[in-house]
Formats: sequence, structure tokens, C-alpha cells
Amino acid sequence: MQHQREQWGSRAGFLLAAIGSAVGLGNIWRFPYVAYDNGGGAFLLPYLVALLTAGIPLLVLEYAIGHRYHGSPPLAFRRIHRRASVLGWWQVGICVVIAAYYAVIIAWAARYIGFSVSQDWGDDPEAFLLGEFLEVGEPGAITSYVSGVFWPLVAVWAFVLVVLALGVRRGIERANRVFIPLLVVLFLVLVVRALFLDGAALGLDALFSPDWDAITDGSVWVAAYGQIFFSLSVGFGIMITYASHLHRRSDLTGSALVAGFANSSFEILAGIGVFATLGFMAASSGVAVDEVAQSGIGLAFIAFPQIISTLTSGAGLFGVLFFASLVIAGVTSLISIVQVVVSATQDRTGMRRLPAVLTVGGGIALISILIFPTAQGLHYLDVADHFINQYGIVLAAFVVVVVVAWGLRLLPSLRAHANLTSTVRLGGWWQVALGVVTPVMLGWMLWDSLRQEFDQNYAGYSDGFLLAVGWGVAIGAAVLGVLLSLFPWRGRDTFVPAELETVGGRERA
Repeated sequence: MQHQREQWGSRAGFLLAAIGSAVGLGNIWRFPYVAYDNGGGAFLLPYLVALLTAGIPLLVLEYAIGHRYHGSPPLAFRRIHRRASVLGWWQVGICVVIAAYYAVIIAWAARYIGFSVSQDWGDDPEAFLLGEFLEVGEPGAITSYVSGVFWPLVAVWAFVLVVLALGVRRGIERANRVFIPLLVVLFLVLVVRALFLDGAALGLDALFSPDWDAITDGSVWVAAYGQIFFSLSVGFGIMITYASHLHRRSDLTGSALVAGFANSSFEILAGIGVFATLGFMAASSGVAVDEVAQSGIGLAFIAFPQIISTLTSGAGLFGVLFFASLVIAGVTSLISIVQVVVSATQDRTGMRRLPAVLTVGGGIALISILIFPTAQGLHYLDVADHFINQYGIVLAAFVVVVVVAWGLRLLPSLRAHANLTSTVRLGGWWQVALGVVTPVMLGWMLWDSLRQEFDQNYAGYSDGFLLAVGWGVAIGAAVLGVLLSLFPWRGRDTFVPAELETVGGRERA
């Protein structure tokens, strides 16, 4: 059954959705610590270089593939070459894994909005998180379910599936038109409040004081490219999928520049807010900033509750602003991740929107609800996140770039396609960035991760079962891609839309 591909209502709608996908939990809880730990203010130099030589070029590449071949990753790559569809299915497999565990973090943040009002975590936020709230048990097989996590997770998935069922324009675009401006307003209010805390200047000084010697350290450059890569939502098919819904003559390079710089601007804003707050915590405790600085779950669910408890006024509002920001940033990213799987299913089977959302979206939700709101859920989340990010996404992106740039030699034609529709024209630098710089840096990131992995088990885990789960997740996404590529297509055919041509100085289809 053939169906017309839905289009975005406007360029602004597409941009808000792309920014919503890029701005996620990592922008808030990962970037500030990475910058602080890798040279402070000096880190902004390799970060900017990474954005210009890898981040934005990768965005343009994914926009061009999705727009030119007019399909989800499996269909777009299939239209490039029949055997290349496995690359798209690999990305779909990665999205399935990430969506399953990403949703539960959003559920935690949703619960913490309520906890912030009455500061339910008491005097020991870490004991509350791991004990009373998550009821974390020993690593291994699932022993019990945690109702306090189960029901918020069900609510998160219900909301996401409703938005997806409404479609690209009525669901995803409208949701992001509300959520992204709201996220910016909430976070601006939080940052302004943080800047007026006693000790805020101490935190900002720790974050932005440049250590220029750090930029001669190769690991700092790896960290910069890694942050750009993970924060822009490139490498697992989201931007290919979103770009496939663009109008025929959409500005691809201009959109990539707007999305890339908007994402980085939010990261810097997050850094200011987080370290101003950590400076207050350090000053209140009489310790150095480096003793309270951390990232990830520890920052969001342990350090910030400690800070909220220390505030003498407006503590509840500060907590609500922070955790509501996490929820919104997480939900917009989760919607984009699941959309990749839904779109691929529609292209492969010809299913209509609602059945596809209920079938594959509901399936991912079921996996998520069965595994992660459990006493062992935190352990599974930890290893799944580590192995799929360090090896699944990075390896898939490395293979895609090498195949597109060197195997199929598509960069010249994709560059020409982008230039026909864009106000900012791509030069030879774009091909150099994707053909040389990006593969080298992604390969370096992989090597660096593997070297550390073989030196010592991740997080000191000695449990063979959990390590097997972690490697299984990373390898399984690739295996799933291979298996899915073997089944016959029953949906859209492999017809490639006509190229835009320039005739008499004007473009035509």
C-alpha cells in the first residue's frame, strides 16, 4: 500500500523539531562537566572546531540524504544502493535500544518535579535515589518491580505515542512549537536565578578559566568531537528521517547551521546555569568546585537535590524549573528517536501511521516497561547507555561516513543537491571534513574507548552477565540491522525522486 509522505508545515516547524531532538539530557548534564574537565574556557576552541568540521557537516550530510532520497534511513540507503539498506536498519536498531532506556530517565525527572516541592529526598539524596526511590538491587536477573518508577514511565510512553500517532505536522511539529520555547524560558529563568546565588561567580570561574595547555592534549580533542557528535543527534538516523519530510526546495545548509549553533548555544547556557549552581554548593559547603562537580545522573538526581535543600528561598520553584527542563528536553528527543523506527516501519510495510505507532512504538514501550522500572533497572540502563553510545552509535556513524564518502563516492552529488536548495553553498571543505576529518576522529574515538575498555571493565563491573548484556546491546543493534535488511520490501518501492535541475538559472524538478 502506497501512502503520501507527510511534510512539515513550515521550515520553522522542522527547525524546532530538529533542535528539540538535538537538545536533550546530555546538553544539560554532560556538556558542563566535559568542558570543565577538559580545559574550561580553552575547551571552547576544540569544541568550535569540532562543530564546524564534523557536527555541521554531518548534519548537512544527513539532511541531504533524507531530502534527496525521500525516506527513512533504511529506504534512503536502499535507494542509494540495495545492499546499503542494512546501514539504515542498523540505525533503527540503535534507536530501539536508546528509546527503551531513555524514557525511564524522563520518568525519574517527572517524579522529581513533585519531590522538589517538599524535598522528599531528605538529608541524603543519594540514599533516597538508590534506596527509597529506585530500590536498586544487586546486578543480575530482575527480582522486583518499582511502582514509583513504573507508573511515571507508563505515562511518559502514553504521551509520546499519542504525539507520534497524530503525525509529523499535527503531532511532532505542534509539540515542539510548544516545548522548545517553553524549555528556553524555563531554563533562562533557572539560569538567572542561579547567577544570583552566593558563590555563583566561583562556579563560573571554575568553568570558564582557560587552561590553554589542555588543547595540546589529544584526549581533549576527542572529548570535543565526542560531545558534538553525541549532542547533535547524528549517527542514528533521526535527521535523515526528519529531512525526508521537508518540502522540495528546503534550505538544507542554512537549517543545519541554525540547528547546530542553537544546540551549542543551549549547551553553553546549561554550563552557565549548572556551574553557577555548583559554585553555590561549593561555597555553602566550604569546599572547592572540583569536589562537587560531576555529570550525568549524579549531577541531576544527587547534586541538584542537595543544592535545592540548601537554598533558603525559592527552593521548590528552582527544583521544579530544573526537573521540568529535563523532562521537556528528554521528551522531545525521545519522540524523534521513536519516529525513526515508526517511519522505517511505514516505508518497509506500507502500514498507516496509527498501526505503525501502536505496533513498533508500543513494542518498544513494552520492552522499556518490562526491564527498566525494576530493582535491576539502573544497572541495565548504565551498561546499555555506555555500550550503545561508545560502540553502537560511533561505529555505525563511522561505517556510514566511510561507505558514503569512499565506498559509494556520493559526497560530490550530495553537495550539489544541497547547493541547489540552500542559501549557504557548500565548498570543498565539506567533502574534506566528511571524507577525512570525521572518519579519523570517529575512528580515534572508537580506539580510545576500546583501549580503556580492555584496560579495565566498564565502571568496575565484574559481573559477567551485565557485561554480556552491554556488549550484546551494541552488537545486537548491528545484527538486528542485518536481519531486518534480509526481509522483502512490501511498502514503498525503490523509485528515486527526480533530481532538482538548474535550467536557465532556475531550479526545477
